[in-house]
This record gives sequence, C-alpha cells and structure tokens, in this order.
Amino acid sequence: MARITNVTRDELAVGADASFERVVAERDLQLFPHVSGNRNPRMLPDRPGETDGVVAPSVWIASLVAAALRNRLPGPGTYDRAQTLAFHGRAAVGERLRVRVRCIETCERPVARFAPVVACADDGAPLCTGEAEVEVLVERETVDARVLPRLILDEVDQFTPLKALAATLPPLVTAVAAPEDANAPGGALLARERGLIAPVLSGDRAAIARAAAELGKDVAGLPVEAAPSHAAAAQLAAAMVNEAQADAIMKGALHSDELLAAVVRREGGLRGERRITPVFVMDVPKLEEPRFITDAAINISPDLVTKVDIVQNAIELARACGVETPRVGILSAVETVNPAIPSTRDAAVLSRTAERGQIRGGVGDGPLAMDNAMDVTAARTKGITSLVAGCADVLVVPNLEAGTVLARELTFVAKAEAAGVVLGAEAPVMLTSRAGNDRARLASAAVTQLSQHWKRTGRALAADPAAPIPPPAAAIPPPAAAIPPSAADAPATAGAAR
Repeated sequence: MARITNVTRDELAVGADASFERVVAERDLQLFPHVSGNRNPRMLPDRPGETDGVVAPSVWIASLVAAALRNRLPGPGTYDRAQTLAFHGRAAVGERLRVRVRCIETCERPVARFAPVVACADDGAPLCTGEAEVEVLVERETVDARVLPRLILDEVDQFTPLKALAATLPPLVTAVAAPEDANAPGGALLARERGLIAPVLSGDRAAIARAAAELGKDVAGLPVEAAPSHAAAAQLAAAMVNEAQADAIMKGALHSDELLAAVVRREGGLRGERRITPVFVMDVPKLEEPRFITDAAINISPDLVTKVDIVQNAIELARACGVETPRVGILSAVETVNPAIPSTRDAAVLSRTAERGQIRGGVGDGPLAMDNAMDVTAARTKGITSLVAGCADVLVVPNLEAGTVLARELTFVAKAEAAGVVLGAEAPVMLTSRAGNDRARLASAAVTQLSQHWKRTGRALAADPAAPIPPPAAAIPPPAAAIPPSAADAPATAGAAR
C-alpha cells in the first residue's frame, strides 16, 4: 500500500512546490452534485456521454487545490486557515489540468502561505489562481494512502439506443389491457408519444380516464374498448390480436396471471408453436451491454423440452436487440454436473444440444454458477474455459424462484432497470412491472418492436443501414425429437402452455 509523508513546518522553505495532473472526467461531474447539492445544468450531463457544453464547477477545481496541499505539499495533517481564489476560465470534460502549489511565505509557526495555480496542461492557460494560508504540522507524519470505497454509477445507458432504433419503425398497434391506475396509462401514452406504439385501450372507460387525468393526460382521442373486469379486458386484448386489430399486448393495472390466462387459453388464446416464456432485458449499472434473464415469471419448474424453448426465445430476442451471437449461460448452484442437483443435468444437456445446432443462433454453456457466468476472473480461478464463461449475454435460470430472486435482486439491490416481454405466443406481451418506471416501460415497448421486426423479417434492425446484418436463426427442430423427456422431467408450469 502506498504511503504519504508530510513536509514539517521547519523543513518547509519558500519556493518549495509540488504538482500533479488530473483529467476532468464525466464521472467527476456526475458525483459532484451528490456531495455538494450543486445541480447547475451547465455542469451536469443530461445523459451519460452527452457532455457538449458541460463544464466543471469552479468549486470542484478549487478542491484540486486542497488535494495538492494535503496530498503533496505540505501533505498529511495540513489544515486550512484561509483561501482566496480567482477563476479565469472553464474546464470541459476530457481536459487535462495541471495543479501546482508553491510556498510563498513561512509565517509564525505553524502557518505558511501558498500560491496555487490550476492551468490547462496543454497550453498553460490559467483557470484558477490565488493564495492559501494553512497550518503545517511541526512533526513528521506518515500515513497509508486511503483506499476509498467503490462507487457504482449507471454510466452506460443501454436502453436509449434500443428505443431510438425501435422508433425508426412504424408504431406497433398494441392492445393495452386495463390501464386503470396512474402508472399504466402513463407508460402507454409515453410510448405513443415516442412513436413506439399505437395503443388501443381495453377496460373500464371511467377508470382509464381518471387514471390518465391524474397524470394530466387525456385519452379522448384514443380508441377505448369497454370491458367490465380485468379478465374481460385481457380476453378483449387477445381477441384484438386474433382479429388482426393489434400486433402486441401491453400489461396494464391487472395481475400478470390474469393477462397470461387470456393469452394461453385453448379457445381464443394466442398459443404458438413454442412454449410461452418471458425474458427480462436488464440495464445493469457498470455493465456495458444489457443482460437477458429468463424465465423469471411464468414457467415454475420447466422440463428440458420447455427449457429448449426458453433458450431459443431468449436467443432470438437478444439477436433482435443487436447481439450478433448471444452467449447463453445456463445457470445452476454449481458449475459441475451433480446428479443430486437436477438443474446441473439439464444445463449439461442444453449445452450439448446447442453445441449440436439444435438450439440455433447462439452459443451455450452450462452448468455455470452465477459468478463464473458473469466474471472472467471467477471462471479462470475455477478452471472453466469456454466462449460463455465470464461473459454471458443470456442467463437461463433453473426455475422461476431463482429467476425471480435474480431479477429482483438486480432491480432493487444493483439498481438495474428491467424491460419485460413474453415470447412464444402469436403476439408478444409487454410484461411491465406495476412498480416499474417510465424508462422501463418505454424499453419494454422498444424491445417488443425489435422482436416483432425480427419475427417479420428474420433479421435484426441495424442502426446503420449499410452495416452487415447477421443471418436469421433457423427454425429449431421440434424439441420432443431433440430431447426425449423422462419421467423425472415432468413439466410443472404456471400459465404457460403450447
């Protein structure tokens, strides 16, 4: 560990100086308002990466002077008595600054005066000059350089590019089931304003109007189909899809079970060829790309056949969102096959199935524990070598309990944002949480748009029309032929059927 030693008052001489350099980082400008309360919009980026016209606060520059006095000269134990600073310019993100302090007078013990200068390192133009009067320790002090606690910032906005891409498509006609509380119509109307969906509302007309009014919104210009109950609103939304009046469904104020019951009905439902499975797209702070988690909402204890569909649906959604070859981590409690843990056996079979091309469009590996699926160092420590270990894009959980814990832990502990979509039916279902915010609701609409584009065209929507587009994933062979289910793999699902 590095150690810092001070210069004592008796050792200090006029003309002694010390300096260091510091680059103005976007992170500095994001953290400073938390400490100071200064939220001047000229000094705070609106969104990560948008720093044009943003300058560093003068008080932040002044703090560099304090850092020079305490860390460099005189060093540890220095106390301020007075500072007078003048500011001559502004510093932008990415600018390299040189901070220098020079002793100009040694006064009556223990006082000394310094002339600080903060200047542009490239051209020497001064940004800050002045004087500082400090108390200097009279005895030697050597201390360990403190290791500060780690801070997690949401520095990468993973949803905005997806929303911008989806907004280039025609709005997706969406049946919104029972948008009867303050959150539900807000998400639908905001998605409409951003050009993502064209909503058709179903539910109690008066309740929908009241919920919109609470938000200062008006639904008078939108089509509203009356339904006497949440169950009826869900069935009406499914009927709109069956009658080609809508291309997708959005969850409103009703429970997920009520909505999905209408989707999986044998008569009038939206069953497709695959098992109906949800995927949560997670924007996790400190990760550069989104993570796709499945299944955390429908299939309670899926068998191998169901897991094939779960994996395939997630791969295709990830590809639709721009992941060229999704890396699928099939999770369990441990990373070795253990006959006493059924999910390790399932993971090994799924991994082999993907290797043989029966699950297409991605690469899979399992069983993997969460640490070695997400962290390269953890994977190497345990001797795991694969294309997936340490860098999984898709996380396939062993059962609904594990998936729910993982998704909610990321949301409420790691402060991730979650967009949700249910795939495998004749139309996608935007499964937004009633506790979710508008950003998550917009993201759910965006990934649903991109998923539908993939379904229609078999290709991802490229941000650059001239960019190469990965080939579509071929249709998966019938899972029953690929993996013969055993008696031990009897399905146990809730609300999901073929």
